[in-house]
Amino acid sequence: MTAQDELEAQFAQWRQHVQRRSELRPADADELEDHLRGSVEELVSIGLSPDEAFLVAVKRMGSLDELSREFAVEHSERLWKQLVLPGESDHTVEKGRSRRDLWVMIGCAAGAAVSIKVPELFGMSMEKHAAFYAPNFTLFTLPWLAGFLAWRHQAGRVVIGIVAALFVLGAVAANIYPLGENSQSIVVSTIHLPIALWLVVGLAYVADDWRSSRRRMDFIRFTGEWFVYLVLIGLGGGVLTAFMFGTFEAIGIKPDTFIGQWLVPCGAMAAVVVAGWLVEAKQSVVENIAPVLGRLFTPLFTAVLLAFLGAVVWTSAGIDVERQALILFDALLVVVLGLLLYSMSARDPLAPPGLFDKLQLALVVSALAIDVLVLMEITGRITEFGTTPNKAAALGENAILLANLAWSAWLLLRFLRRGTPFASLERWQTGYLPVYAVWAWVVVLVFPPVFGYF
Repeated sequence: MTAQDELEAQFAQWRQHVQRRSELRPADADELEDHLRGSVEELVSIGLSPDEAFLVAVKRMGSLDELSREFAVEHSERLWKQLVLPGESDHTVEKGRSRRDLWVMIGCAAGAAVSIKVPELFGMSMEKHAAFYAPNFTLFTLPWLAGFLAWRHQAGRVVIGIVAALFVLGAVAANIYPLGENSQSIVVSTIHLPIALWLVVGLAYVADDWRSSRRRMDFIRFTGEWFVYLVLIGLGGGVLTAFMFGTFEAIGIKPDTFIGQWLVPCGAMAAVVVAGWLVEAKQSVVENIAPVLGRLFTPLFTAVLLAFLGAVVWTSAGIDVERQALILFDALLVVVLGLLLYSMSARDPLAPPGLFDKLQLALVVSALAIDVLVLMEITGRITEFGTTPNKAAALGENAILLANLAWSAWLLLRFLRRGTPFASLERWQTGYLPVYAVWAWVVVLVFPPVFGYF
């Protein structure tokens, strides 16, 4: 463990401690951390060790109670009610900002809902032009979500320009190639373009801090919480749709057309933006879900993967690498990686290794073994029958996941042996995100012409 690793772990633990104070917003924590890092650098430059510099800098900043009082003076219009009336909600304390966020969100959600219907003005219906809507569906909503996040996080003009250019590039890639309805390239583009565009949303989220490992981890946390909210909205929308269908049908009106052509598609597009707004507005509520989900599903997925590996050994059966099976196994590996990331985002980086960390190692190692088996099967099929867009995309994805999982397993093992800090695993995961983005763009932009638009 290097001195810099220990220092970063101390910064991470200090930040988690600061964020427990409801008086301080994430932006306030960022400001405090910048001051703390500046003080540490100054003290190190005059000869103190990183550990000594950190302790002295924290001591100089004072206790969190003192910091809260200083912020109360500096931001009295935002904090006085919360300090005097601790029962007041965040909505009351930041009423002006929350109202602006709400109206911007409504505008972006409405834009997403309208966007899905615009192609119909040019005769492109969802029933007859599925080949158009499949690769384009994320382009109707993710730009609006990115716009909301860029506005909320005050992204600079350069970042906004890059985000807009990447969405335009995605739109061109989804529509410029002459792909038939049965083309495999449509399938791989439909799968990979949302991944590439979601990481563009991540750029809008981190705004001008795109180099920051901490901000990338914040986006990983945002992704998990956004997914939770989106699922909850979807379940609620399903109940609403069922009640609407039943009640109107009882009076002789069949709302099939309205539900199928308006409510479901427009609602789904708007829900993507609304879920992002909910994460931003209710951070303190949803953050408690992260450790619960991680601790609940990590042992369950570990047991399932180990049982699957045991069944493979017992039956000596090979893995089917047809399209559906490839998508299933890749989705499984992504879920495993998501569980690892989601658990990391809620963990105290300075806490000692425990049983849950050993479970995570078992989960990663079992996923790594399955990845190796899938790669062997794909390589054998390509050698025997030649390659296709599906198999080539799966080969690349599994190779990328293999590298990620292998190094994650090594870092987890070293962490359990107390040879490396947990912060090293966090930096590895956040630093690896651009690899997924590059691969997704390669599949979307390069694969169709390389495989003759097959």
